[in-house]
Amino acid sequence: MLMAHPAVLRDLIDRYEALTAAGAADGDGAQVRQRMDDIAYTLCVSTGTRDIDTALIAARHQLPDARRLNDSVLNAG
Repeated sequence: MLMAHPAVLRDLIDRYEALTAAGAADGDGAQVRQRMDDIAYTLCVSTGTRDIDTALIAARHQLPDARRLNDSVLNAG
């Protein structure tokens, strides 16, 4: 499987989190929701996952500083 460059993943994560915060502040406007859906789709494709929560975990795990992050969710089970 091809892997997205860490800089691309970091940008997608940052944009998704910013839109999540903006959506909460704006009452989840239609434009914000569409942009979130687009980024969620791109993250899922980039990480080979099917839902945004898994995509965010997988993307963060692929970042260079992933070893310093808590990945206990990935190791559970």
